[in-house]
Amino acid sequence: MKAMVTGSAGFVGKHLIKHLQSCGDNVLTTDQIDGGPDLLDVEGLINILVNEKPEVVFHLAGQADVGKSWDDPVTTLRVNAEGTLHLLNAARAVGTQRVVTVTSADIYGAVTSKELPITENAPLKPISPYAVSKAAADLIALQAKLGHGQDVIRARSFNHLGPGQSERFVCSAIAARIAKNEQTGKKILKVGNLEAQRDFTDVRDVVRAYRMLAISGKSGMAYNICSGKSVAIADIASKLLSMSKQTMELQTDPELLRPVDIPEIRGDPSRLLNDTGWEPTYHIDETLIEVINDWRERIITDSPAD
Repeated sequence: MKAMVTGSAGFVGKHLIKHLQSCGDNVLTTDQIDGGPDLLDVEGLINILVNEKPEVVFHLAGQADVGKSWDDPVTTLRVNAEGTLHLLNAARAVGTQRVVTVTSADIYGAVTSKELPITENAPLKPISPYAVSKAAADLIALQAKLGHGQDVIRARSFNHLGPGQSERFVCSAIAARIAKNEQTGKKILKVGNLEAQRDFTDVRDVVRAYRMLAISGKSGMAYNICSGKSVAIADIASKLLSMSKQTMELQTDPELLRPVDIPEIRGDPSRLLNDTGWEPTYHIDETLIEVINDWRERIITDSPAD
């Protein structure tokens, strides 16, 4: 398979590239960080697709910072929604066989306990500007299928984690703070809402799902990428603390609390399992060990020389 990955320099993009290459795929990359076209640059997108002629495009690029979306909702909406529109238009214009668009479980928004587990038929009730932008991108992909007959897969990813993730995401953030405290000797570990429960999947299982969808997913269909199980952030913090090299005390930091935080998010991956045979292979405990060790290595690397 000749595949192109947008957002290739990002956390998930790097893991996807590694997985695709391990499967023997010919992988093309594009990311604005590395000089690739902006998602709002229609001509640039068309040119790169014409020149490279991928069979499948994995569309991961976009504005992924939920907090930033509150500060700059217009840019978030343009990059994630309008950018997806441009990418799909360009792929259609040059005859790309299939596009796997990646959105987010945030599009489901304010779910209640009675609505769990979340299926792909759940209503979209986005809370943050980021979630709105991803919901719009999802609908744009659906319209491309219904209005133009374009071969599009809609992947709705729930929380994922793994080595290399930034501190903007809760598991990685807690691991990073523990690793930094180990270096400095500090005993206080600042945390946000520990009561929230989330559905976590190792990023390497997530990218496996993307490739399996590219091969076996049904055109136009939406798929939840999730484990089907929820874990409390308190349990995540406890597991990571048990791996710490020193005793630390948890302290709630008001700045780490979100304006709106849904008590529990848990998805139903049945459609993904039925259509592709995918199942998660990583246990969260082994992933967390890799995450905290990755942060220890990064902090040592980033520390100034004596």
